[in-house]
Amino acid sequence: MTTNPRARARSFDAAAALYAASRPGYPGGLFDAVEELTGRPLAGARVADVGAGTGIATGSLHARGARVVAVEPGDGMAAELRRAHPGIALVRGDGDRLPLATGAFDLLTYAQAWHWTDPARSVPEARRVLRPGGALAIWWNDIDASVGWVADQGARIRALFDATDEGVAFRTLPQGLDSGFRTRTVAWSRRVPLDDHLANLASHSAFLLLGEPGTSAFIREERARLAPLFPDGTVEEPYVVSLHVAVV
Repeated sequence: MTTNPRARARSFDAAAALYAASRPGYPGGLFDAVEELTGRPLAGARVADVGAGTGIATGSLHARGARVVAVEPGDGMAAELRRAHPGIALVRGDGDRLPLATGAFDLLTYAQAWHWTDPARSVPEARRVLRPGGALAIWWNDIDASVGWVADQGARIRALFDATDEGVAFRTLPQGLDSGFRTRTVAWSRRVPLDDHLANLASHSAFLLLGEPGTSAFIREERARLAPLFPDGTVEEPYVVSLHVAVV
């Protein structure tokens, strides 16, 4: 399986509907923390959500009153975003080449997306499009591996891909931003049917690149392992969002 970030990023387009249907959203506390760390409300703020995917974060930012523009390079993901959020502006591009005006934005957000960029390009682009005093917000929403069954599942996934830290090893915060990053973590959970939990797993790039036979075999085995743990067929997925904000 390739570990090339570009190939992994492109893998989502063919599974955009699965991604939109099964991926978790974000808790309200995350957006409260964004407002706290940026020092301004989202309502009325000019925001670009970069690597917007199917619009999971974009829609939440819009609901908080932000004047949000989605930036998404992938055909399949952009199509899902347009379907789900027809009233939100969408431009095609990525963080390395932002198709946005200079000094026009109060906030750039990267929800699960910064690791697909080249910081040598994306940091100067962030500086360019943000107004003085604007902020860059980067976050990742990870299932909480301190919970026993989650840790066990993670070990099985790492063994499948022969990886020590599948999915997070290539995440690095950029250097050289004026204020440095301030960080908050937000714990939350969602209750979903077991099939939705398994579909969420299958929507991750490692499984998309593994291919249908290998993914289906793993999902069948995982369903058999988890069914006795969740006899009513409902899984409570625990998450921790790691938010990082720098004012530039």
